Amino acid sequence: MELLDIFAVVVEQKSLNKASELLNLSQPALSRKIMKLEEELGALLFTRKGKRLELTKVGQLCYDHALELRHLERKFQQAIQIYKSAGQQASITIGASLTTLQATLPDLITDYLHDHPMTEIKLLTGKTHEVVTMVKEKKVDIGLVASQINAAGLHCEHLFDDHLCLVLPLGHPYIDRPRLAIHDLNELPMILFSKGTWYRVLMDELFHRYSIFPNVQMEIDSFEAILRLVSTCKTATLLPKSYLREDLIGNNELILRDLAELQQTKRTTSIIYAESTSDNPAAVKFISQATAYFADHE
Repeated sequence: MELLDIFAVVVEQKSLNKASELLNLSQPALSRKIMKLEEELGALLFTRKGKRLELTKVGQLCYDHALELRHLERKFQQAIQIYKSAGQQASITIGASLTTLQATLPDLITDYLHDHPMTEIKLLTGKTHEVVTMVKEKKVDIGLVASQINAAGLHCEHLFDDHLCLVLPLGHPYIDRPRLAIHDLNELPMILFSKGTWYRVLMDELFHRYSIFPNVQMEIDSFEAILRLVSTCKTATLLPKSYLREDLIGNNELILRDLAELQQTKRTTSIIYAESTSDNPAAVKFISQATAYFADHE
């Protein structure tokens, strides 16, 4: 490491004389260190052209490597300073449904860790009522739920509103229909969320309201699995619009269709926490950053 640092200084100063002054080394001592590095590598690092030093191909590779190590060393020192200034590594435990974990949390966590890289984040999954219980029993600091929660001792912050979309695989006969209505879902082969999940409750309420009886072929907890199976099995599904990122739609060759009735199936995703969460500064920062994130992305 020391020899590489010295070598990098010589390259940047373009002169052994200038480098020796900067490093506070005699020129003979500096020359010996460069020769030692060349011996270790088994190759020449410089060629002399008059008074000028020019890098060989191996010398250029060596210099690139020295810069990379210098950058990594700087990042390492910065990380140590952040850790020391924090006094103790921050930690947040978050409860969420499996679908929220897959669709909503990754962006939030990426955004948060960009600003607070030393924070340890733990995740627990469960259905909405289970997440509410986790927050009440202080098993998690924060809960993300696809609902508005009004419970004693809990705070509920709005993140965003969502509605269902009809998702179809390429080649589905409904793709070319100029208009679709809610009754077109009757007896339609579909893959849906498992019963008991909030979005499945929303779907069942919709089906009941319009007397729709879809042909439910599979019931699955994971929305990513649903996306893959819709494409494979050539069936339709209903999914929240917020889950349907462009890359997922494109990679699975899917088409979205909006129905007027589906626009009315709004569901609010919220972040919930107890009074005691204020004792965890990292959790308080996460809540603030999460609300700001969705406000910016509306």
